[in-house]
Amino acid sequence: MTVTTTADRFRAAVDNRDLTALDPLFTEDVRFYSPVKFTPFEGKPMVLGLFGVLLRTFEDFRYIGRYDGTSETSADGTEAPSAVLLFRATVEGRQIHGMDLLHLDDEGLIKEFTVMVRPQSAVRTLGEAVFAGLVADGLIPGGNG
Repeated sequence: MTVTTTADRFRAAVDNRDLTALDPLFTEDVRFYSPVKFTPFEGKPMVLGLFGVLLRTFEDFRYIGRYDGTSETSADGTEAPSAVLLFRATVEGRQIHGMDLLHLDDEGLIKEFTVMVRPQSAVRTLGEAVFAGLVADGLIPGGNG
């Protein structure tokens, strides 16, 4: 798969809120870097679970642009084929602007996924909503996490 193919398939899966279509796009050891958590979510089961929560949490989610190229990964600093998908959404009445950065491995699978979101107030709202969803789905323990 190429960056274009993977990014197109990823976007279609998100647009259709189709977790099943996301599964084959990730490596088994995928890392998801969130704007609300310092350490990444790791592994396909956790990342797919997180996407289940995100797809329920975002309202009026839409991609509005894309850039393809290469960039350095967070995990090992190697340069990887990459795509940046720009988006807009609403969470609990707050408008969010953001971007998804996809880093691909040699087979064209997503090995790293980074989300950037603004403004800060929306980041807090998103973080609280996602935390509640992860707890509800049994993916993380409840508490003050």
